[in-house]
Amino acid sequence: MRAVTIIAAALVVAGLSAPHAFAGTATAFPGGPQPCSTAAARVSPWSVTFPIGPAAPTAGRLRLADTGSQAAPVRRPVPVEYSEAYKVRAKIHKIASVATLPLFVANYFVGQELYNHPGESESMKSAHRALAATTGVLFGINTVTGAWNLWEGRKDTNHRGRRMTHGILMMAADVGFLATGLLVPDSEGSYADYTSGRSTHRTVALTSMGIATVGYLIMLFGGD
Repeated sequence: MRAVTIIAAALVVAGLSAPHAFAGTATAFPGGPQPCSTAAARVSPWSVTFPIGPAAPTAGRLRLADTGSQAAPVRRPVPVEYSEAYKVRAKIHKIASVATLPLFVANYFVGQELYNHPGESESMKSAHRALAATTGVLFGINTVTGAWNLWEGRKDTNHRGRRMTHGILMMAADVGFLATGLLVPDSEGSYADYTSGRSTHRTVALTSMGIATVGYLIMLFGGD
């Protein structure tokens, strides 16, 4: 009886101490229940966290502007179509212009001969008049054809500045040649008036030829 009582008491003691024994050994197993802790979790410095959802705009973020859509469009020259009459006038103008410099040289030598030896040769006077008339006809043809083509090609921006400069110089020479013809000295007047008239006539003629020569060379060496 006494032995039964001791065994029963031992079983009771073992049953009461079993939970404490298992509770003490529960942390030894990785898969077992872990006690809750209020301490902050330790974050590894090598860990990377990816945000979920769209990121918020950053104040210092650089943005590339779409410069292609803001660039000004390049203006291309509009092609200009010339008429057949334009081409015919241009051909006449160029052929007639070939005689420009030879006429100037002939006018200069004949005029200088008359200036140095006035009234000595009627043939030189006739040659001077013929050369002056030919120069007038030449510039009349080139003025009409050149001004007409200059107006027709006013919208063509290709070499427009050079064409305008050539046209202005040639028209200025036209005025000068007209003034030269009007300033022919009167041989029936006084000797002083005649001498002064000859000098003015020569000066205006040479100035006009110089202006026309510059305008001619601009187109001759300026390209098409």
